[in-house]
Amino acid sequence: MKIRFGYVSHAITLWEASPAKTITFTRYKQLSAKEQKAKLLQVTSENIKNTLRMLHYNIAHQIQVYRFSSSIVPLATHPEVFWDFVKPFKKEWKKIGDLVKQHNLRVSFHPNQFTLFTSPREEVTRNAVIDMEYHYNMLKAMGIEKESVINIHIGGAYGDKTSTLERFHESLKTLPLEIKDVMTLENDDKTYNTEETLEVCIKENIPLVFDYHHHMANLGEKPLESLLPSIFETWERRSLKPKIHISSPKSDKAFRSHADFVDPEFIKPMIDILKTFNRDVDFMIEAKGKDQALLKLVEDLSKIRGVKRIGGAELEWK
Repeated sequence: MKIRFGYVSHAITLWEASPAKTITFTRYKQLSAKEQKAKLLQVTSENIKNTLRMLHYNIAHQIQVYRFSSSIVPLATHPEVFWDFVKPFKKEWKKIGDLVKQHNLRVSFHPNQFTLFTSPREEVTRNAVIDMEYHYNMLKAMGIEKESVINIHIGGAYGDKTSTLERFHESLKTLPLEIKDVMTLENDDKTYNTEETLEVCIKENIPLVFDYHHHMANLGEKPLESLLPSIFETWERRSLKPKIHISSPKSDKAFRSHADFVDPEFIKPMIDILKTFNRDVDFMIEAKGKDQALLKLVEDLSKIRGVKRIGGAELEWK
C-alpha cells in the first residue's frame, strides 16, 4: 500500500508566499474604474506567481498532492465586480497547468462552507453555482479540469435532514453537468456523517472524499472497514486514487478543531484498516502547520517498522 501526502494552499516555509492576497470590496469601491482594474490585475498576478512558487516548492520536495487556494482571484464572484480573470492571465494559467501535467501532480479546489446546495433560499443555490463555475473556470484555464476535483460539503440540515437532502438533489440539477462531473463530496464533523454522505454520493455518482477526523467527531452506526469498499467504488468513474483528509484534534475539549501538526497515533487505527485493503490512496493534510506538518508526519510515519519512504512525500507499507 502506497500513500502520497499533500497539504493545503500555502507552504508556510516560503517567505511572503500567500496565494490568497485580496482587496476588500469597500476598498475597491473607493478606487476609480482604472484603479479598480489595475488593483485586480496586480493582486491576481501576485497570487498566481505565489501559486507557481508553491508548485515549484512541491516539485522540489516531491510533494505530488496539493490543494489550490480558492482566493487566487480577488472579488471574482462578487455580484458588483464580476470580471474576466482568464484572458489577462492566459499564459500564466497555462503555465500552472503545464507544470501540473509535466510533474503528474494531483491538484484540487475546496470552496468555502457557503458553497452549498441545501439552502431553502434560491439565491444561496445561485451563488453556489457561481462559485463552482469560478473554480471550474480556473481549472479549465489551466487545462486540467478533467484530472482535478472541486470538493464541497453537503451543507446544513435545516431541522429536517430528509427534506433537506431531497432539496440538495433537486438544487444540484442547476449545476452544469461538466462541473458536477468533477465535484466531490466530503463527510462533515457535525451534520452529515460518512454513511449519509456516502448514500448521497452513490445516488449522484459523485466520489466521496473521506475525512477521518470528521468521521471520528461524527460517527455513524457502521464501522469504517465496512464503509471503505463503497467509498473506494465512488472513485472508479474518475480513475483517480481515493482521497482522504487527515488532521488530528487540537485537544480532547476542542476535538473538532485542527491541531498545528498531525498526531501519528490518531491516524494509525485508520491506516491499519487501510492496510487490510492494500489500496493506494492520497492523504490531504489539513493541519495548520501545512507543508511543515506534512514533512513532519512523513518523517514520523517512516520510522514505523515495515514502512518505507519512497519519495519526499510518499510512503509504502509492506
